[in-house]
Amino acid sequence: MGRLVHFEIHVDDMERAKKFYGEVFGWTFEDWSEYAGTPYFGATTGDAGEIGINGALVQRRGVSPEPGQAMNGYACTMGVEDYDSTEAIILKLGGKLALPKYALPGMAWQGYYLDTEGNIFGIHQPDKHAK
Repeated sequence: MGRLVHFEIHVDDMERAKKFYGEVFGWTFEDWSEYAGTPYFGATTGDAGEIGINGALVQRRGVSPEPGQAMNGYACTMGVEDYDSTEAIILKLGGKLALPKYALPGMAWQGYYLDTEGNIFGIHQPDKHAK
């Protein structure tokens, strides 16, 4: 099977993106630029024993997505413990609302945002009482 094992987020400003993802989700970064041949920072997103994958921030090689354009790629969704406090941090650090919080009835709260680089991502808080 072709299970997802790594992700890459294309960014315009590497330091700004590292600050955003580091402060919102607690990710840490390691410089792998020498191996990649381009600015490339490996992202550790959690403990190896937990469900999830690690990825990287890579220097964008073209124009940034235009606001309001249709999705062209994959949207990554991050699990969070507290939706509302995570949203507040996202907005405080320069992220923007793309699709407001909504219930996945009996399962979770979900919503989508734009990061500081114009990429869309989701956050997901499990909650069996969501409706």
